[in-house]
Amino acid sequence: MRLDSKKSLLLLIDLQAGLLPVIEGGDQAVTEAAWLGGVAEALDVPVWITEQYPAGLGGSEPRLLEALPHHCLWQKLHFNAHAEADFAGALAASGRTQIVLGGTEAHICVLQTGLGLLEAGYQVFWLAEATASRRAEEAALARQRIMQAGATVVSADMVAYEWLERCDDAQFKQVHRRNLKPRSARPLRFF
Repeated sequence: MRLDSKKSLLLLIDLQAGLLPVIEGGDQAVTEAAWLGGVAEALDVPVWITEQYPAGLGGSEPRLLEALPHHCLWQKLHFNAHAEADFAGALAASGRTQIVLGGTEAHICVLQTGLGLLEAGYQVFWLAEATASRRAEEAALARQRIMQAGATVVSADMVAYEWLERCDDAQFKQVHRRNLKPRSARPLRFF
């Protein structure tokens, strides 16, 4: 199945300042999420950000919020964001059926949200280089489990260029220029 910008929504789970220092690959996850979020905003794809118990874990990483001025912020207590009634209702009302999903922790909130979305009938696309956990092994298990449940693993570039569809317009040039700038000094993690 191919991604369509008119059907897609970018959902970034719990990239919070208080949690990121202990996340293996957390900096890369924020960098990649911010980059794809910028592409999403340029293409009118909604960007939603969740925060798990911000009173304890702090708010979203400031670099992410600064890069994405048009995001929609959701605070949650459930690990599965879709279990929050207001979130689920707003998502259904949005008409978006393809959810590009990334964030932390891969094996807890991202996985449970992905499973909840799949159970509700959404197409889920697991954003590999923007999804991380404290331990890489747990992120790898989460990726394996979400794939077995029916999600598709993607990279930020895959998503961006599927959303673009073609190379002969101003949007392509804008995104392509963004893509030429290095996003991360670390190698991509596809576990």
